[in-house]
Amino acid sequence: MVRANCVREYRFEKSAAGKTMESDKLSQSGIRRIADYSPYLDQLAGLAQQMGLRQRSNLVHLEKCLHSHWALGQNNILSWSPVDDGVYILVVPHYAVAEYTSPQPNGLPPRLSPRFITELISGERRLSVTQMQKVARLLAVDPIHVSLRQPLTGNKVETRIIEKMIQRYGINYVASRAVTLFDIVGFSLLTPFEQMTQLNSLSYSLNSAHAKMLEQDVNLNFARSSSGDGFYIWNRDDGLEASVNLYHLMHIVLADNAIARSKSRSKAVPRLRACFHVGSCYEFHQAEGLNPTMQDFIVGDVTIELARMIDGALPGQILVGDFMADIEKAQENEAHYIDPNIDAVTFLQRAQGNLSQLSGMELSGERVTAIKCYLTGENIGDGQFNIRRLTIKDKHGLSRVAFNAKVNIYRETAKPILLGIQDRKLPVVSTV
Repeated sequence: MVRANCVREYRFEKSAAGKTMESDKLSQSGIRRIADYSPYLDQLAGLAQQMGLRQRSNLVHLEKCLHSHWALGQNNILSWSPVDDGVYILVVPHYAVAEYTSPQPNGLPPRLSPRFITELISGERRLSVTQMQKVARLLAVDPIHVSLRQPLTGNKVETRIIEKMIQRYGINYVASRAVTLFDIVGFSLLTPFEQMTQLNSLSYSLNSAHAKMLEQDVNLNFARSSSGDGFYIWNRDDGLEASVNLYHLMHIVLADNAIARSKSRSKAVPRLRACFHVGSCYEFHQAEGLNPTMQDFIVGDVTIELARMIDGALPGQILVGDFMADIEKAQENEAHYIDPNIDAVTFLQRAQGNLSQLSGMELSGERVTAIKCYLTGENIGDGQFNIRRLTIKDKHGLSRVAFNAKVNIYRETAKPILLGIQDRKLPVVSTV
């Protein structure tokens, strides 16, 4: 195996008098060196505080090495493996991941199956040394050895931090991620100043809703990415509860926005439409300056579906995709067994079931007494309703199925907040 140690820590020059260098004596090279590295460990204060100073210093050194091999985004770091005196890492050019699964010249099949690459960039990135050697042979690269100042301890906190570091300098595939998209209606027709104020208003509603849910002890590892006319929002945590919590966040954001619109007499508050879907995506960190951003970015089937659904959404409408969520499940013989294949209808039933945890939340100074969320349909008598399936066609002629969602939020003394569009206002389509 090829052994390649990380470059030494940068050492800053000192003035002839031995004092800290003055800014006018700092070379351009020195300025670059100061700017090109920002410790990720500083952003993981909650985890890092559980370690001693030497262990923290060891991980800072490891991250500097990862940053060096990442080479401003030229490479992706796929996997790692601990050894006695350090770690081995697998580093490939950023374009290589796609080339491994592309057909070769002369009609030859791809070198590797897409499934193999998908599994490699999914979930945990730690490999055994034997696994590392096998994967390296398949990728036709040599593992790179990184020497550390002291051996890794192997404790859970340390391993978790290294996993986060590796994923920050690579790409991550998630098979089932819940994402919601908020879109500002008529955004392109607004003046630049109005666009700015409406985006700020939406951003505040997102922050306010997140804070209110945390006050109710509803955990949400909140992430966002701009869509231009709004935001994609997702929960970094996985599982059924995480997806349901994100769905409820969408309700509170829309409620906060509706309250703000009722009070505003200008165009400072946007009119929204929203979509919710579950699907696969790739997560990555773009380069910002000379470092990977702290912020995640996502792209994949789930964002594509949301973008096409939102184009067919009416102002004020809430659409839910026709998904099958691959939820991590308990074993079938366990008391709280969860079917891993949950469709949108079942998902909404489960979402309604845990809304009691939001009771007591205050919206505009009024205590919430009840929230009802449901998919709409036609009245078939005896107080029963079916669920209407909406067929949405995009500009490419492709069709997809979605459901119209309604949310009613009841408060102690104030009028209820009614979100979404009533079924009778929708075009006639097939039902199920």
